[in-house]
Amino acid sequence: MSSRNWVSDTVPNNSIGYVAMHWYWIDRITVFESQRRAESIKAVTLAEDHLHDHFRYVPVMPGSLVIEGLAQTAGLLLYEAKGYKEKVVLAKIPKFVFHHVDIRPGDVLNYKVQLEMFREDGGVASAWVYRNDQLIAEGELMFAHLGNEFSDQSLFADGDMVQMMRVLRVFEVAVAPDGSRLCDPEQPRPSLQP
Repeated sequence: MSSRNWVSDTVPNNSIGYVAMHWYWIDRITVFESQRRAESIKAVTLAEDHLHDHFRYVPVMPGSLVIEGLAQTAGLLLYEAKGYKEKVVLAKIPKFVFHHVDIRPGDVLNYKVQLEMFREDGGVASAWVYRNDQLIAEGELMFAHLGNEFSDQSLFADGDMVQMMRVLRVFEVAVAPDGSRLCDPEQPRPSLQP
């Protein structure tokens, strides 16, 4: 695939220069099973500005950003489960434990989330963080769907979350509940006709 095709397939019309999210705390979605579970990776690099201040000369990724990476992974899973229609935000962290806090440049984190429940007003996901095979952290995340009272708020523009899914290459690995390939909701469906 040429870079020109990647840009035209990834960037919506008239949105050059517009950024849906300023901070991505995951690099790529590697597993995405609709309404069930997802996995993503985060490569920690010394090029990240926050590592120069936390802590000086001993760079460690802050735990809050690890949780945000999990929240982004689970949030996309919940957003898709609700048919790409509801704005999803992290509402509460009922329990979370860090077993190790020495996440440093060169580490690759594997975020794993499992959707435990989703309904009209939100959802709950179990979450785990691994470095290689070592469990770094685990917990539970609760999400809320923003109702119509937030429709005039510019937290997310229409299409932002689907765009984030494209950037993270979700549709390359996504599987629908019936086992078929999960397609980008804004792209034409492939014809079954020969």
